[in-house]
Amino acid sequence: MDRIQIMLSRSILAFTYLCGLFLTGCAKYVKTGSTTTTEVATPGSWQASAEGQHGRISTAWLSEFSSPAMTRLVNEAVSRNPNLNAAAARLRASQLGTIGAKANLLPSLNASTSTSRSRNGNGDNTRSIGESYGLSLNASWEPDIWGRLRDLSDASISSYHASVEDYRSARLSLAANTAKAYCNLITAGQQLELANRTLESFKKNKNIVERNYRAGVPGTRAIAVQLSRTNVASAQRNIENRKLQRDNAARALEALLGRYPAAEIKASNSLPHLKDSIPLSLPATLVSRRPDLVAAQLNVYRSAKQADASRKSLLPSLSLSSRAATGGTTAKNLFNPHFIAANIGASLSQRIYDGGTLKANADATLARNKAAIYDYSNAAIRAFREVENAIARDTSLKQQELFLIKESKQATFAERSAELDYSEGIENSGILEILESQRRANNARAALINLRNNRIQNRIDLHLALGGDFRTEPSK
Repeated sequence: MDRIQIMLSRSILAFTYLCGLFLTGCAKYVKTGSTTTTEVATPGSWQASAEGQHGRISTAWLSEFSSPAMTRLVNEAVSRNPNLNAAAARLRASQLGTIGAKANLLPSLNASTSTSRSRNGNGDNTRSIGESYGLSLNASWEPDIWGRLRDLSDASISSYHASVEDYRSARLSLAANTAKAYCNLITAGQQLELANRTLESFKKNKNIVERNYRAGVPGTRAIAVQLSRTNVASAQRNIENRKLQRDNAARALEALLGRYPAAEIKASNSLPHLKDSIPLSLPATLVSRRPDLVAAQLNVYRSAKQADASRKSLLPSLSLSSRAATGGTTAKNLFNPHFIAANIGASLSQRIYDGGTLKANADATLARNKAAIYDYSNAAIRAFREVENAIARDTSLKQQELFLIKESKQATFAERSAELDYSEGIENSGILEILESQRRANNARAALINLRNNRIQNRIDLHLALGGDFRTEPSK
C-alpha cells in the first residue's frame, strides 16, 4: 500500500474511532442518565386539618364532583384550547432544541464536490475539452475531556423536562379553570332564576299595596305604593344585570373551550355534588407532585450543570480535525485510492488572558444556581401555604354554609309572616316590615348560592395546590 493509501486508512480509522467513542458515551448516558433531588422539610400532615388521603393525579380529581358534564367540558378544553395547543407546540420546539446540545458531542462531517470543464486550443489548432472532478470530506471533533459538553447536554435535557412540567402545569390549570368557569355559569343561572322569582314576589306585593291603598285600608299611605313600585323596578334592573353576568360567564367558558364566545353554551341547573369533607390523613408529600415544583427542581439541576460547564471552560480544550480529498480527470477517480489525499490534525488551546470574562461567567452561573435553589424553596413554601389555606377555607366555608342555611330559612319565614300580616290588615303591620324582610331573605338566598359555588371553587383550588387528586403518590 503506497503512502497515500496509508494516510487515507489512518484518517478513516481515526474518524471511525472517534465516532465509536461518542456512540459508546451516548449508550452509557442513556443507561445511566443522572437525576438530582432537593430535600425540603415537610410536615407529616397539613396543620390546618387532620383530614387527608391519597388521590390520583391529573384530571382524575374531577370524579370527586360526580359531574359527567363538567368532565366532558374539561376534556374538550384540554384538546381544543388554543393556549394549551400553543404550549404543546413550544414544548415540541424545546424538545428539538436538545438535539443541538447532543450533537456537540458528535464529530461533524462536511462533504463537497466540484467539477470543471475547459477547452484548449488556439487558432487553427484542434481544440480539446478537459474535465476534472473533485470530492473533499472535512471532519472535526472536540473530545469531551473534562465533561463540559456532557454538562451542557444534561442542562439542555433538564431544561426540556422542565418545559414538560410547565406544560403539565398549564394543562392542570386549564382543567381547573374550565371546571370553575362551568360552576360560575351554573351559579350565574341560579342567580338569574332567583332574580326572576324576586320580581314576581315584588309584583305580588305591589298589587296588594295598591289594592289596600285604593280601598283606604288604615295605615296604607302613598309612600307604600311608591316603595313597592321602586322594588319592582329595582328587581327588573337586577334581572338585566344577572343576564349580563350569565352571558359573561358563558363566554368565559366558551373561550376556554376554544369556541366562539357567543354566550350560547348551556349548563345544568344545579352545581356538581361536593363530598362533605376532605379525606383523612392527607399527606404533605403529595405537594411534591406539583408540576411547578418539579420544574423548579429541574431548574436547580440545570443551573448546576451549567455552572459545572462554565467552570470547566477555564480548562484547556482539545480539537481534532481530519480532511480527505480526491481529484482527477475522470469521475471514476473519485473512488480511486491513488487519487485520495488525507490528513488528520489535533490542536490544544488555552485562553491565557480575556480580561476575566470566563471567570466572571463561571461565577455568574454559580450565582444563578444558588438563586435557583432559593427559588425552589420559595415555591415549596408557597405551595404549602396554598394547600393550608385551601384546607382551612374548606372547613370555614362548610360551617358558614350551615349558618347561612339557618339564616335563609328564618328570613323566608319572616318574609312570609310580614306579607301575611299586611295582606290581612293586622294592626301595626306595614310596608317597611315587608321590605326589610324581603331584603334579608333575598340577600340570604343570593349569598347561599354564592357560598356553595365558593366551596366548589375552593375544593378545585385545593386539587390545583396539591397538583392532582387525593390518592396518587408522587413518582419516585
